[in-house]
Amino acid sequence: MIKSFIRTVPHYPRHGVQFRDITTLLKDPLGLKVTVDELFSRYENQKIDKVVGVESRGFLIGTPLAYKLGVGFVPVRKQGKLPAETLGHDYELEYGSDRVEIHTDAIERGERILLVDDLIATGGTAIAAAALIEKLGGEIVECAFIIDLISLGGRDRLAKKGYSMFALCEFEGD
Repeated sequence: MIKSFIRTVPHYPRHGVQFRDITTLLKDPLGLKVTVDELFSRYENQKIDKVVGVESRGFLIGTPLAYKLGVGFVPVRKQGKLPAETLGHDYELEYGSDRVEIHTDAIERGERILLVDDLIATGGTAIAAAALIEKLGGEIVECAFIIDLISLGGRDRLAKKGYSMFALCEFEGD
């Protein structure tokens, strides 16, 4: 059902890419409700202390999910976007590198964390965010996504690092 709310935009942001656009899911009251409710039902009986969302679309699902779970929300942002003291982690992209950061006081040692983003492709961003959480002493319960682009190998990369992963739907290709 979730898949039916997601728009595919051919050749965006470059030729040959099939962009999976969740804005159509977010604008639809049923699409948004089903997405948050399905994630909530998966995690409501697990001990979760905080939800961490990755910039920026991870904020859009992570925040209402945290609210529904009755826990706090923590943003992981691109370099230079957080105002207080941060911890950063560099990671490789297809054409270069990037850096994500988290506030150093965002997570307490031993807290159980649900990491949320809209989509997993190669897994680089999720692995970087998970590394930040672990550096602060948090324990990753699971990495949750709306979409898994299965042919890009993110699930396998997360598994090799020891992280469990869940996605509401899968697409072939990028």
